[in-house]
Amino acid sequence: MTSSVKILQKEILSANWYKLYKYTYTFTDKHGHETTQSREAYDRGNGATILLYNKQQRTVILTRQFRLPTFVNGNESGMLVETCAGLLDLDNPEDCIRRETEEETGYRISHVKKIFEVYMSPGSVTEILYFFIGEYSHEQKVNEGGGVDEDENIEVLELDFEKAYGMIASGEIRDAKTIMLLQYAKLHNLL
Repeated sequence: MTSSVKILQKEILSANWYKLYKYTYTFTDKHGHETTQSREAYDRGNGATILLYNKQQRTVILTRQFRLPTFVNGNESGMLVETCAGLLDLDNPEDCIRRETEEETGYRISHVKKIFEVYMSPGSVTEILYFFIGEYSHEQKVNEGGGVDEDENIEVLELDFEKAYGMIASGEIRDAKTIMLLQYAKLHNLL
Protein backbone atom coordinates (compact mmCIF):
# COMPACT_ATOMS: atom_id res chain seq x y z
CA MET A 1 0.00 0.00 0.00
CA THR A 2 1.44 3.32 -1.05
CA SER A 3 0.23 6.36 0.82
CA SER A 4 0.94 10.03 0.54
CA VAL A 5 1.05 12.20 3.64
CA LYS A 6 1.52 15.95 3.80
CA ILE A 7 1.81 17.75 7.17
CA LEU A 8 -0.33 20.90 7.09
CA GLN A 9 0.10 22.07 10.68
CA LYS A 10 2.11 21.11 13.76
CA GLU A 11 0.91 22.57 17.05
CA ILE A 12 2.60 22.06 20.40
CA LEU A 13 0.04 21.19 23.09
CA SER A 14 2.43 20.58 25.98
CA ALA A 15 6.14 20.82 26.66
CA ASN A 16 6.19 20.10 30.38
CA TRP A 17 8.06 16.79 30.56
CA TYR A 18 8.41 15.88 26.89
CA LYS A 19 6.42 17.25 23.96
CA LEU A 20 2.85 16.58 22.91
CA TYR A 21 2.05 17.73 19.38
CA LYS A 22 -1.16 17.97 17.39
CA TYR A 23 -0.63 17.32 13.69
CA THR A 24 -3.08 18.19 10.93
CA TYR A 25 -2.26 16.42 7.69
CA THR A 26 -3.63 15.15 4.43
CA PHE A 27 -3.53 11.44 3.77
CA THR A 28 -4.08 9.77 0.41
CA ASP A 29 -5.28 6.18 0.83
CA LYS A 30 -4.75 3.17 -1.44
CA HIS A 31 -7.81 4.13 -3.52
CA GLY A 32 -6.48 7.62 -4.20
CA HIS A 33 -8.89 9.39 -1.83
CA GLU A 34 -7.39 12.31 0.06
CA THR A 35 -8.65 13.17 3.53
CA THR A 36 -7.57 15.69 6.14
CA GLN A 37 -7.00 14.27 9.60
CA SER A 38 -5.75 15.47 12.99
CA ARG A 39 -3.86 13.33 15.49
CA GLU A 40 -1.81 13.88 18.62
CA ALA A 41 1.67 12.40 18.97
CA TYR A 42 3.78 12.32 22.13
CA ASP A 43 7.51 12.83 21.48
CA ARG A 44 9.65 11.61 24.35
CA GLY A 45 12.67 10.69 22.23
CA ASN A 46 13.97 7.24 21.38
CA GLY A 47 15.27 4.73 23.89
CA ALA A 48 17.17 1.51 24.46
CA THR A 49 16.68 -1.50 26.73
CA ILE A 50 18.77 -4.56 27.59
CA LEU A 51 18.40 -8.00 29.10
CA LEU A 52 21.51 -8.73 31.16
CA TYR A 53 22.03 -12.45 31.57
CA ASN A 54 24.58 -14.80 33.12
CA LYS A 55 24.69 -18.07 31.22
CA GLN A 56 26.61 -20.02 33.88
CA GLN A 57 24.36 -18.99 36.78
CA ARG A 58 21.20 -18.95 34.61
CA THR A 59 20.28 -15.54 36.05
CA VAL A 60 19.11 -12.18 34.72
CA ILE A 61 19.37 -8.65 36.07
CA LEU A 62 16.09 -6.73 36.22
CA THR A 63 15.03 -3.57 38.02
CA ARG A 64 12.02 -2.53 40.08
CA GLN A 65 10.80 1.05 40.17
CA PHE A 66 7.70 3.19 40.58
CA ARG A 67 5.84 4.08 37.35
CA LEU A 68 3.11 6.68 37.86
CA PRO A 69 1.15 5.89 34.66
CA THR A 70 0.70 2.28 35.83
CA PHE A 71 -0.42 3.46 39.27
CA VAL A 72 -3.13 5.75 37.88
CA ASN A 73 -4.24 2.89 35.61
CA GLY A 74 -4.85 0.37 38.40
CA ASN A 75 -1.43 -0.97 39.41
CA GLU A 76 -1.92 -0.68 43.19
CA SER A 77 1.73 -0.18 44.14
CA GLY A 78 2.82 1.50 40.91
CA MET A 79 5.95 -0.66 41.00
CA LEU A 80 7.10 -2.47 37.85
CA VAL A 81 9.77 -5.12 37.33
CA GLU A 82 11.61 -4.21 34.14
CA THR A 83 14.71 -4.60 32.07
CA CYS A 84 17.20 -1.76 32.32
CA ALA A 85 16.29 1.03 29.88
CA GLY A 86 16.77 4.69 29.14
CA LEU A 87 16.36 7.48 26.65
CA LEU A 88 19.07 7.97 24.04
CA ASP A 89 19.39 11.70 24.63
CA LEU A 90 22.33 12.53 22.34
CA ASP A 91 23.89 9.04 22.42
CA ASN A 92 23.65 6.30 19.84
CA PRO A 93 21.64 3.28 21.08
CA GLU A 94 24.69 1.16 21.99
CA ASP A 95 26.41 3.90 24.01
CA CYS A 96 23.11 4.74 25.68
CA ILE A 97 22.46 1.21 26.86
CA ARG A 98 25.99 0.82 28.22
CA ARG A 99 25.59 4.08 30.18
CA GLU A 100 22.11 3.17 31.45
CA THR A 101 23.28 -0.32 32.45
CA GLU A 102 26.00 1.09 34.67
CA GLU A 103 23.79 3.83 36.14
CA GLU A 104 20.78 1.60 36.84
CA THR A 105 22.32 -1.79 37.62
CA GLY A 106 25.92 -1.03 38.60
CA TYR A 107 27.37 -3.34 35.93
CA ARG A 108 29.91 -2.02 33.42
CA ILE A 109 29.44 -4.23 30.37
CA SER A 110 31.60 -4.15 27.27
CA HIS A 111 29.77 -6.35 24.77
CA VAL A 112 26.15 -5.79 23.83
CA LYS A 113 24.19 -7.19 20.90
CA LYS A 114 21.31 -5.35 19.25
CA ILE A 115 18.54 -7.83 18.46
CA PHE A 116 15.76 -5.60 17.07
CA GLU A 117 14.05 -2.22 17.27
CA VAL A 118 10.36 -1.64 17.95
CA TYR A 119 7.75 1.11 17.93
CA MET A 120 6.23 0.41 21.35
CA SER A 121 3.00 2.39 21.00
CA PRO A 122 2.81 3.62 17.40
CA GLY A 123 -0.71 4.96 17.66
CA SER A 124 0.32 7.79 19.98
CA VAL A 125 4.07 7.81 20.77
CA THR A 126 6.91 8.52 18.32
CA GLU A 127 9.51 6.49 20.27
CA ILE A 128 11.57 3.70 18.71
CA LEU A 129 13.03 1.37 21.34
CA TYR A 130 16.30 -0.45 20.56
CA PHE A 131 16.52 -3.90 22.18
CA PHE A 132 19.84 -5.38 23.34
CA ILE A 133 21.11 -8.43 25.15
CA GLY A 134 24.39 -8.68 27.03
CA GLU A 135 26.16 -11.13 29.28
CA TYR A 136 27.25 -9.99 32.72
CA SER A 137 29.48 -11.38 35.46
CA HIS A 138 29.97 -10.29 39.06
CA GLU A 139 33.46 -9.06 38.14
CA GLN A 140 31.77 -6.35 36.05
CA LYS A 141 29.95 -4.88 39.08
CA VAL A 142 31.42 -1.39 39.63
CA ASN A 143 28.78 0.18 41.90
CA GLU A 144 25.41 -0.53 43.50
CA GLY A 145 23.33 0.92 40.66
CA GLY A 146 19.96 2.43 41.44
CA GLY A 147 20.21 5.39 39.08
CA VAL A 148 22.07 8.69 39.21
CA ASP A 149 19.21 11.18 39.39
CA GLU A 150 17.59 11.97 42.73
CA ASP A 151 14.23 11.14 41.14
CA GLU A 152 15.39 7.62 40.31
CA ASN A 153 14.72 5.05 43.00
CA ILE A 154 15.68 1.80 41.27
CA GLU A 155 16.00 -1.56 43.00
CA VAL A 156 18.36 -3.99 41.25
CA LEU A 157 17.14 -7.60 41.11
CA GLU A 158 19.20 -10.66 40.21
CA LEU A 159 16.75 -13.45 39.45
CA ASP A 160 16.91 -17.04 38.32
CA PHE A 161 15.87 -16.98 34.66
CA GLU A 162 13.04 -19.52 35.07
CA LYS A 163 11.68 -17.57 38.05
CA ALA A 164 11.77 -14.33 36.03
CA TYR A 165 10.14 -16.04 33.05
CA GLY A 166 7.42 -17.43 35.32
CA MET A 167 6.72 -13.91 36.58
CA ILE A 168 5.15 -13.16 33.19
CA ALA A 169 2.43 -15.77 33.72
CA SER A 170 1.93 -14.80 37.38
CA GLY A 171 1.44 -11.13 36.44
CA GLU A 172 4.45 -9.96 38.43
CA ILE A 173 6.05 -8.78 35.16
CA ARG A 174 3.71 -6.68 33.03
CA ASP A 175 6.18 -4.50 31.17
CA ALA A 176 6.17 -5.11 27.40
CA LYS A 177 9.89 -4.62 26.78
CA THR A 178 10.76 -7.01 29.60
CA ILE A 179 8.34 -9.66 28.39
CA MET A 180 9.72 -9.37 24.86
CA LEU A 181 13.33 -9.75 26.02
CA LEU A 182 12.58 -12.68 28.34
CA GLN A 183 10.70 -14.42 25.52
CA TYR A 184 13.61 -13.75 23.16
CA ALA A 185 15.97 -15.37 25.69
CA LYS A 186 13.68 -18.38 25.98
CA LEU A 187 13.23 -18.79 22.21
CA HIS A 188 16.96 -18.48 21.54
CA ASN A 189 18.09 -20.63 24.49
CA LEU A 190 20.33 -17.93 25.93
CA LEU A 191 20.22 -19.52 29.38
